[in-house]
Amino acid sequence: MLTTPSFEERDDRRAHERLCVATRLVRPVDTLIRLVPSPDGTLTPDLKRVLPGRGVWVTANRASFNEAMRRKAFARSLKRPVEVPPTLPDMVEMLLERAVLDMLSFANKAGLVISGFAKVIDALDSERLSQRIVAVIQARDGAEDGARKLAQAVRRAYLDKNVPDTIMNLDSAHLDLALGRTNVIHAALCAGPAATGFLDRVAALAFWRDGGLASAEDVPSREAPLQADDEPSTQDAAPSQDGDDVI
Repeated sequence: MLTTPSFEERDDRRAHERLCVATRLVRPVDTLIRLVPSPDGTLTPDLKRVLPGRGVWVTANRASFNEAMRRKAFARSLKRPVEVPPTLPDMVEMLLERAVLDMLSFANKAGLVISGFAKVIDALDSERLSQRIVAVIQARDGAEDGARKLAQAVRRAYLDKNVPDTIMNLDSAHLDLALGRTNVIHAALCAGPAATGFLDRVAALAFWRDGGLASAEDVPSREAPLQADDEPSTQDAAPSQDGDDVI
């Protein structure tokens, strides 16, 4: 006997995978961004998957967002008129960038960040650090000479083994804000949970900016079944509770 799905069964925040409305591929939710219509019908990003209501999902890069907007796929998936602001992709990028900087600030408060060119070079050359350096940061608007010297110090210290990530997609003004200092161009990040969270968010921001439209060859993904965007996932998990802010 057919029964009406319960609220939890209809709640798309609980899914492990959803349909991308741009590519029509079913993908893990960690590779997607959820959007929900606000009470006035404006489509709103819900990066932490906490807003109530039926959501629509799209692969977490600008190319997929642009494709979904071009095809008017959001309203078609939601089966209702929605207002899609033309600045929506810029809004998502701002939220992703803010998440990166918030986590960098958290890592700094946890004592995991070394800032200043001389201190970073000294840390790379030192064997006295109790924690391994997992990333070095050069501001996007920093001088090329500084980036070259930083890369040389990394090669000298690590000899191409367990080399820290090099991050160059943040502006100096953003680093200033996150670290509570002025004119921050270089920093290093030591290992720790906050550092892992920061690197995950940096990767998400980089994918947003540089990722192209997903294809059927991308892993993991699969072709959507008929009307997959209308069906609740059979794989449920609790909604994200990462932080207090809804973004």
